[in-house]
This record gives sequence, structure tokens and C-alpha cells, in this order.
Amino acid sequence: MHVTHLSLADFRSYARAEVPLGPGVSTFVGPNGQGKTNLVEAVGYLATLGSHRVASDAPLVRVGADRAVVRAAVTEGDRSQLVELELNPGRANRARLNRSGPVRPREVLGVVRSVSFAPEDLELVKGDPGGRRRFLDELVVARVPRLAGVRSDYERVLKQRNSLLKSAAMARRHGGRGADLSTLDVWDQHLARVGAELLRERLALVVALRPLADKAYEQVAPGGGPVGLEYRCSLPEGVPEGVSVPGDGGVASRDELFGALLEALGGVRGSEIERGVTLVGPHRDDLVLRLGELPARGFASHGESWSLALALRLASYGLLKEEGPEPVLVLDDVFAELDARRRERLAELVAPGEQVLVTAAVSEDVPEVLAGVRFAVSEGRVGRE
Repeated sequence: MHVTHLSLADFRSYARAEVPLGPGVSTFVGPNGQGKTNLVEAVGYLATLGSHRVASDAPLVRVGADRAVVRAAVTEGDRSQLVELELNPGRANRARLNRSGPVRPREVLGVVRSVSFAPEDLELVKGDPGGRRRFLDELVVARVPRLAGVRSDYERVLKQRNSLLKSAAMARRHGGRGADLSTLDVWDQHLARVGAELLRERLALVVALRPLADKAYEQVAPGGGPVGLEYRCSLPEGVPEGVSVPGDGGVASRDELFGALLEALGGVRGSEIERGVTLVGPHRDDLVLRLGELPARGFASHGESWSLALALRLASYGLLKEEGPEPVLVLDDVFAELDARRRERLAELVAPGEQVLVTAAVSEDVPEVLAGVRFAVSEGRVGRE
């Protein structure tokens, strides 16, 4: 899979941009603040319906505009598609596929597949659990796009359940009768049902990523591993063991996870009503990363943390490549952050990719093995060097 043309209207710093692309390596070079990252961010948005830099769509719309449009022509084998997203902060976003009528944005997920590595990825190792949960969920959706609906449903149910618990907690603190909790059993059922599906997909993903991440780390930093990935669950008894079936790594079934989540919710109900928040579920889980016997967070050096973050992205890339069309690989301003040894190793690993998009402040930061088409980016303009 590769993007053959990227078109932007009022996206970030671009009033208009038309960028022809092709397979192989394309590098966007220019001083910081000129719009290089905005281009690859647009590709990532088409793949995930989100940005790796900001939590909402509002900053993606150019100042003074009320909407932004991101459009890409995509080729996979002998098939070409045109995908378009219209970003409308404060209103529903819209999407089109092959110039058809509007569809829900999540219906275009999977048309563009991409894996991005950016300086922000250091937070995967050093940051809070929320970033690692997002990493897992975005990769889950990249593997199975329909799970975007499951993820959205879980967030909706969690919000409603938390609202009910918060009302109950506030009433109790102020000596009132308390909120009507008669519907809490129903919300427990909903949360456990969608939570079990999301949890199972995360567990299966971690099983699939483990060998790939360990291999990628050895390639980037030989002799520095092994790498360990452990899914830490908020269930009091941990994740129930499943029956080992070829291909699932012994992951528990959705029914088993549903039962475990439902039981756990019942066990903490008193504490939840007192605190006004849901205490069990995928929203409280974490992915624990290890180097050798030690957790990477708090123990890994800066260089080790970079290598581990890079290994997670390379493992994601390898997994998606195994299971479907090869994704677009984005390397956003990362070579300047790496030492010479890691820089060369990374370049050698990604050079064979079907499409690799690179951003750099200066051409010298990009290893020669990634010689390809180069674009100069300056003051919102993009042109071939």
C-alpha cells in the first residue's frame, strides 16, 4: 500500500497543499516550524482518525478557517481508492470514499494503514499508562477496523457509568438521598460486554507483539535485551487463563472475560459509589515494558528508552505487514534524536519498505541508504528539491 497523492485544505499551516507521492522513500526537509510534520500528521490522521500530537481536532484546522479537509489517493496492488476526511470542530466530522456520498469516518478506516514513529513516542516508555493504552487500541483498530466501534462504545458506556457513580458519590457526601442506582446493573452488563471484547483484543495483540518487539530491539540495539511485554490488568485476580488454541496464545475467551469483569465490578461497587468512579476495566490497565528483568520505566537509560520505543513501532509495522497490506511507515523527525549507530540501523531496517515518509530539519540527518525523492518545505510550501 502507498499514498500516491496527498491533498490538504486548511489543515494546520496549509491553506492548500498538493503533494504527489510514490512508492519508496520520500523525505521532507526544512527548518523547524515550516510544516513538515503537518504533512505526515495528515497521513496518520487518515489511518487512525486522530493525531499523535494533539487530543482534539480543533488545532488541526488552520487559524481563521472553520473546517479542514484531508484527501489521499491510495494504491494497493492494482486497486486505487480516494479517501477524504472533513474535520469540523464542534460538529460531526464527515468522510467520503471514492467520491461517494458522505459516510461515517470510521467506515474509511483501513483504506490507509500507517505506522508512525515520532519524538513523542518516548512517552510510550517513560510516560503514563494512558499513552500505552492508546498505543494498543490504535493498533487493535489497525488490525481490525470494526473494533473502532467497540472502542467508541466502551468510552461511551464508561462515561455514562461514571456520571451515575459521581452523582451518587456527591449526594452521599452532602447527606442527600443519593442518586437512583437501579440502572447500575444494566451499565455493569454493558461495560463488561464491550470491555471484554476490547480486553481480549488487547491481550491477543500483546501475545502477537512480544516476539516481534524482542526481535526489533535486538536489531536496533544488539545485546541490549531481552524485551518483555506484560499486560497488567485491573481485575483483582488478574486475567483468567484461556484454553490454548493455535494462534490465540492461550488468551481467555470473551465470555470468560465478561464473567470476570462482571464479578469484579460487583466486588468493588461499594468503593466505586464512595469514590464516584469506575475502578475496574480496560481504562485502568497498563502495558508493562521490561528490559531484562527490570521495568523499562524508571530504569532504562535515555538511549535504551528510544530503542524500546522504536522497537514497539517496528514490531507494529511488522505485525501489520504480516496480516495485511504493508502500511506506510512514517519517521517524523527521529534521526536527529538518535545516535549514529541507531540511526544507521534504523535506516537499514526500513529502507525496503513499500513507502517510507521521512521528515528532517537538515538533509545530513537522513542516512544515505534512504536516498529517494526529497521535498523542500518552507513557509507552508512544498516542492521537489
